Amino acid sequence: MSNNQRKPLTSIVSYPERGNGGNNKYRGNCSPELIKDLISHFGLTEICDYMCGSGTTKDAADSLGIRSKVYDLHSGFDLLNHDIPERSSFTLWHPPYFDIVTYSDVMYSAAEVQNKYGFDPKQSDLSRIPTWEEFVKAMNYCMAKQFCALEKGGRMAVLVGDIKKHGKLYSMIFELDKPGNLENVIIKAQHNCFSDNTQYSGKFIPIVHEYLVILRKDNPLVYQIMQTRSQETDIRDLPGVTWRDIVADAMEDFRGTAELEQIYSKVGQHRRTAEQPYWKEKVRQTLQYHKNLFTSPQRGLWSLLKFAS
Repeated sequence: MSNNQRKPLTSIVSYPERGNGGNNKYRGNCSPELIKDLISHFGLTEICDYMCGSGTTKDAADSLGIRSKVYDLHSGFDLLNHDIPERSSFTLWHPPYFDIVTYSDVMYSAAEVQNKYGFDPKQSDLSRIPTWEEFVKAMNYCMAKQFCALEKGGRMAVLVGDIKKHGKLYSMIFELDKPGNLENVIIKAQHNCFSDNTQYSGKFIPIVHEYLVILRKDNPLVYQIMQTRSQETDIRDLPGVTWRDIVADAMEDFRGTAELEQIYSKVGQHRRTAEQPYWKEKVRQTLQYHKNLFTSPQRGLWSLLKFAS
């Protein structure tokens, strides 16, 4: 399909046939058709890729007759520690998805890289970072470094995914710092994944999509950054919380009957109760009013209805 014949890019993309470009045996690489769609949609004359993997970006660019500048650890470029060589008008970045696929010494020989370029790629391989927290820190360092190297008006397209490990979801799109103007988020369907043949049990929901985040650098030096912040919060501090929910949450730990004094001890000693002098009366009123939630088997004892025997 020529540059002018390609379908318009939409907010959901799917490429059941991977297309030609790169090495489809190089785990984790994306369809060259996505890169061709980006080139066509934005009318690119050049594209940069600082973690090019098996060279999919170069092959896609070559097929459409535009220039590409591509780099990778295996070809001697360390994004964490080396300076970005140019000012880019469009950068594509497809970082490793945490430790789902290990690259150095699996997809290529680390010893060969060290002999040829004088550094051990394993030390700067994002896929070898042992903890999620360290990975996110390194990912956002690389993100800022590439975005700052854009020209004014330049764009950065970042392909990221979600990871499930030991019953927990690790979401790159939420942890990724997003500088500049968040222009688009595209959902990309995944096909022919390594996990497609895995049988999952229980309530596990397989991940069959990725996200393409497109950011535009409208201003040099000063721009907004969207960041995810995680913090522990007491529900009693949240606006809109009701006494019903406070009392019900306080009683979840009992999983049986509780005396009023036990309930008071869970609910009390907090700003919400300090601001209301008759909070104990409020607790009793809440218990008595919400008969669909609370039950009293005998005077002075209460339980959540779902725990009542």
